[in-house]
Amino acid sequence: MAEPATKNLFNLPNQLTSLRLVLTVVMFVFIAWEFYLTSFILFVIAASTDWLDGYFARKYGQVTTLGRILDPFADKVIICGTFVFLVAVPAMRAAPWGGLQAWMVVVILGRELLVTALRSFIEQRGGDFSAKMAGKWKMLLQCVAAAAGLCYLAFAVRDLTPPWWCWITLAVSLWVAVALTIYSGAEYIVVAIRVLRASRSR
Repeated sequence: MAEPATKNLFNLPNQLTSLRLVLTVVMFVFIAWEFYLTSFILFVIAASTDWLDGYFARKYGQVTTLGRILDPFADKVIICGTFVFLVAVPAMRAAPWGGLQAWMVVVILGRELLVTALRSFIEQRGGDFSAKMAGKWKMLLQCVAAAAGLCYLAFAVRDLTPPWWCWITLAVSLWVAVALTIYSGAEYIVVAIRVLRASRSR
């Protein structure tokens, strides 16, 4: 049966999600060219669409199967991709309080791959895989850390001293984001174990 007109594939939430993907690709190009201020602006705009598409989907009842697949995919591309690009910049690894290190990016990538696998596992068994509060905070802190990193580089690559609020925001948000990434990943593992036990007891 076809989806209702209000839930068509080209509704506003899905358009915003698609826009996020396009902006993300453009941002990656600018990061590669070391235009970090432009990249920062693009990141903020792209990340903002994540809140907007969810808001409109819930408000107008426009939640679609495509949207449920495309939205988390777009989130993973912008977050994981941005951190991969950032960790390749020496100035980012040399930032105060340890900077962004390769192991942090591995933790972020590993968590996202794990959650993607667990999502399929849990939903196939009728379990609830709705976003946990820790996961939402994790996403927020990752966005703050990525944006702060781009802002930091906008100063650092010009041999300018980044303002204190920039590197403090980067350091605090980065370490908290990594901690929440690990915690939220563990939450989903616990859910998967419960679903597996429940399915075996039937």
